[in-house]
Amino acid sequence: MEYINQEKLINSILYFTKKVKYLGKTKLCKLLYNLDYTHFKETGKSVTGLDYYAWEKGPVPKSLFNKLRGDIISEEFQPYIVVIKRDKLQEIHPRRKPDMTVFSIREQRILQEVAEIYKYTKAKDMTEISHLKGKPWDTTLKSKGESKKIDYMLAIDNTTESISKEEAKTRQKFIEETHEMLINN
Repeated sequence: MEYINQEKLINSILYFTKKVKYLGKTKLCKLLYNLDYTHFKETGKSVTGLDYYAWEKGPVPKSLFNKLRGDIISEEFQPYIVVIKRDKLQEIHPRRKPDMTVFSIREQRILQEVAEIYKYTKAKDMTEISHLKGKPWDTTLKSKGESKKIDYMLAIDNTTESISKEEAKTRQKFIEETHEMLINN
């Protein structure tokens, strides 16, 4: 179940609109994916809470994707961003500055790293990167098929930057129980 942190999602989008070039919907989806899966790998939780799906062109947060249809933006995002058509690209531009106080120091670091790495990268080049063998999108596509949800646990590996699978599962269970408790009260 998707537990979106709307405040962090909006401010992540605003941050990327300020820090990267060629920001259309596809590139935004890939930036958020990198942010969320890198943070999950280190902490066992995503930043935005979005669920990603293994679509043909790469990982896509379906709920966000559907709210950014063409040059039409859902009402919840209209106070924050605008889409401007430039040549073939529909670029996303900010209406305000991001509020960086909503992020932890780690989240800010990862936001900065992702923005710096992909600052001048175009969406088509990011597609190739997200399709690397053995990565979460590739593993999901091969094991479950297209349009299936990508498990965050696939971000966990044996590197020193990664937490253990057991710790990640414990944190996920805590997040689910907390949301359930908040919904039922």
